[in-house]
Amino acid sequence: MSASRWELSWHMVRAAIPWHARRFMKSNTRGSLEMSAAMVISGTIGWAVVRSGQPIVDLLFWRCVFGAATLLVVCGAMGMLRGTLSLRLIGLAALGGVALVLNWVLIFAAFSRASISIATAVYNTQPFMLVALGALFFSERLTATKLVWLGVAFAGVLLIAQARPDAGYGGTDYAAGVLMALGAAFLYALAAIVTKKLSGAPPHLIALIQLCVGILVFAPFAKLSELPSDAGAWTALVAMGVVYTGLVYVLLYGAIQKLPTHLTAALSFIFPIVAIGVDFLIFGHRLHPMQFVGAAAILIAAAGMNLGWSLPRSKAPVPQ
Repeated sequence: MSASRWELSWHMVRAAIPWHARRFMKSNTRGSLEMSAAMVISGTIGWAVVRSGQPIVDLLFWRCVFGAATLLVVCGAMGMLRGTLSLRLIGLAALGGVALVLNWVLIFAAFSRASISIATAVYNTQPFMLVALGALFFSERLTATKLVWLGVAFAGVLLIAQARPDAGYGGTDYAAGVLMALGAAFLYALAAIVTKKLSGAPPHLIALIQLCVGILVFAPFAKLSELPSDAGAWTALVAMGVVYTGLVYVLLYGAIQKLPTHLTAALSFIFPIVAIGVDFLIFGHRLHPMQFVGAAAILIAAAGMNLGWSLPRSKAPVPQ
């Protein structure tokens, strides 16, 4: 077929698709790329934390500083700083910010105690904690299917906790790492519940306020009198704020605004897969059989919860 005929065929196909459908497809594609990029970057954060060699509090303080600076520019460019602030918005966002930054403390500390793979897998119990908090604060109904997925995830956590840790991860440190990851998941769910109360507020602005809270929380404990002297340390600190916080928030919230919920939930599982892959390829941490089964159980249960998988129902026998 000649080039002109190919071009004619393409224009015919394009004309047959309504303009709003083409716009939706374009938005879907861009949103999927943004979400995928955000999850891939997030999946390498454990590697960045371990390789930085910085104390966790210092790392988080500078993450908030550089992340807030990045989001301040974004919010200013998008006109979010004009007439959108209120005491209610600032108060609730600050409350969520405390939960968010404490969640970072626990998950970063868990990486060095239970490995990036295990900490990330356990951290993915957050959807179930969100469901429990939703039932408690918003009277959301707990269905039998949700309870079954919750049971599967809980069994996965028990398998991980009882499994023999990998070399370098053992004893009370390993158990503490698992508990820290669970605590981080709870705090993240708590931050999400608070953010839910701010529906309609610009998400980038909420994140900016939360990072400013993080600066205030960590400033008294950061070693500001002993600043890093080498370029490598500063590169790690700037990357943690600009890339792993500012850029990821922009990509993530941009994707959420474009994608249907089920697609957002599906693409979010790129994060734990990348994290487990990085842990294996860079640090050589292999999951033992029971750890692998436990991690798989948590991720499958989280997928079932997020994507709304229903359990097969047995059909009642037809009376003769």
